[in-house]
Amino acid sequence: MKGLVQLGLSVLSDLGVDYGEVRAERRVEEEVATKNREVDSLSRRESRGIGFRVLWKGAWGFAATSDLSEAAIRRAAEQAVAVARATSRLSAPVELVPEPAHQDTFRTPYARDPLAVPVEEKLSLLFSCAERMLAVDGVVMAKGSISAWRVEKWFGNTDGSLINQVITSCGAGIEAYAAGKGEIQRRSYPNSFGGDFANCGYEFIENMDLLGNAERIAEEAAGLVSAPVCPTGTFDIIIDGSQMALQVHESLGHPAELDRVLGTELSYAGGSFLTLDKLGKFRYGSEIVNIVADATVPGALGSFGYDDEGVPAQRIDLVREGIFCGYLTSRETAGAVGLERSGGAARASGWDRIPLIRMTNINLLPGEGTLDDLIADTEHGIYFETNKSWSIDDRRVNFQFGTELAWEIRGGRKVRMLKNPLYTGITPKFWRSCVAIAGPEEWRMWGLPNCGKGQPGQVMQVGHGAAPAKFRGVKVLGAG
Repeated sequence: MKGLVQLGLSVLSDLGVDYGEVRAERRVEEEVATKNREVDSLSRRESRGIGFRVLWKGAWGFAATSDLSEAAIRRAAEQAVAVARATSRLSAPVELVPEPAHQDTFRTPYARDPLAVPVEEKLSLLFSCAERMLAVDGVVMAKGSISAWRVEKWFGNTDGSLINQVITSCGAGIEAYAAGKGEIQRRSYPNSFGGDFANCGYEFIENMDLLGNAERIAEEAAGLVSAPVCPTGTFDIIIDGSQMALQVHESLGHPAELDRVLGTELSYAGGSFLTLDKLGKFRYGSEIVNIVADATVPGALGSFGYDDEGVPAQRIDLVREGIFCGYLTSRETAGAVGLERSGGAARASGWDRIPLIRMTNINLLPGEGTLDDLIADTEHGIYFETNKSWSIDDRRVNFQFGTELAWEIRGGRKVRMLKNPLYTGITPKFWRSCVAIAGPEEWRMWGLPNCGKGQPGQVMQVGHGAAPAKFRGVKVLGAG
């Protein structure tokens, strides 16, 4: 693959482009999914190819091919240049902020290769979890999945960069479904919508203790069927770490993407309320709210060595002491906010896609104390656990989230389980009502493997670090 990239760069040099990038990638994916005591799906896929992105008189052109013959690579490079030439008649010139040339290698370490673990071992674990979940009275369905993938890529550009990265990732999750009284309730572990994911080896999945938590979540699913509906009203609420991860993703991660702010994603992903005039002066949250974009967190799903423009991974402040102070940027957009260098957030989902501004690891920094401390300090409130649904407008202002379950808190204690809980708010008003964030002992990374953006669509892996947090005076609804 290194030779293919070098060949591509040689062709671009002959074609006389102003600037060019070549990305050759090989991706291997495996997924095992079960439903009750049977295999639901089993797949292993491989994709490889090479993509060219070029600037000609300030206009972009892109082309890609899965044919890795020399002739096909030359044709793809020529096609990218032809697209750029055609585009140059219609578009304003693109200017890239400078970036030094890098020649480097990056590998994610692991103890046990998740793609080498026998499928039989993975199925045995999921079937054992299903047995424990189905043994609980009222549970009618048990689901589980284990996923693993590896991306090997070479990146080179006409500025002299030549970078090799190999990123190995995996994750897993289980779900219990209970039925009764005309309804179905679900509980998931360690998170909903497939579980949790990281740039790690199979030891990450082993450390989840799926089997040890299977009976607990099944009992909770069964308990939800007869639990009272969450009350409607205005309450102090506490949100668990996994739901806080999604809250950060939707209400800051996406609106901090500078391409959305500049309007280039309006037709699909939407815009942002964090307009350029707000940078450095807008109170996004209370003084205890600090949020960073950090692509350097070891093992996190949104970590890497270099983005797909050859910019090193970085840690960038987005909100500092409640004030909005930074965007996720690319080499093309950084200059719009007066930056001399990209924040390293341009990534493509594969060799056949262009880099877009994508979240890395968007992390809410921890505060002090434990979840028990937050609960003990609440006279009457609601504690929300594990996302079930979300809705947010295309500027990321008005939102509503539902979780799989909640607990009513009275006198500093959890007193009863509640079903169908929802909370709603206006993003800056909500974050300004944050009165406590649990400390480092409660803080952890969560991996989200399916963040969508772009046309044609791209699915990206991102991460979020969070701890449980408390908010004052939030509108709560009980559905159904």
